[in-house]
Amino acid sequence: MSPPTDVKEVVDSEIKEWHFHIYFHQRNADEHHAALELRDAVLRLRRDGAFVAVPLFRVNTDPIGPHPVGSYEIWCPSESFAAVYSYLCLNRGNLSVLIHPLTREEVRRDHEIRQAWLGPSFPLDLSTLPVRSDEVPLQYPSLKLGYSSTATKLTLEERKRLGANVEHILKNEKEAAKAPSD
Repeated sequence: MSPPTDVKEVVDSEIKEWHFHIYFHQRNADEHHAALELRDAVLRLRRDGAFVAVPLFRVNTDPIGPHPVGSYEIWCPSESFAAVYSYLCLNRGNLSVLIHPLTREEVRRDHEIRQAWLGPSFPLDLSTLPVRSDEVPLQYPSLKLGYSSTATKLTLEERKRLGANVEHILKNEKEAAKAPSD
């Protein structure tokens, strides 16, 4: 099956919210301490406006759900994804980070085939997760970000003009691949 190229379909299916799960070996005091320091740093940076990221109040010191070691979750809207991902890439130390989108298939497919890792991966117990949710999960709708965003979105026509302008600018760049002319 070929990847979709219909602009409306792609825009309508865009992922708006993400989870970052910070993993630590629960019996390793140094890793546990590093994980808590990273959590506090994320909270300070959120407070100071670097990005929007919401760690859960709970830090799991034992395996829970599909997660085989100590962990905590950070919710992140798409508006801050690049900033949070960048920060964790540069500052996770030796900790592993599971990254997955939040969609209707959140519980199984998002953890199983749509996930990514920073650092070594861990095997997940997917049997603890339902296959599908009837609704897109909304976390922190009061923030009006992610799936709850009220921001004005580009129309399809505006997106097409933007794409055409990018192609025009890149036409003389030797290293840039050209879009098919279909």
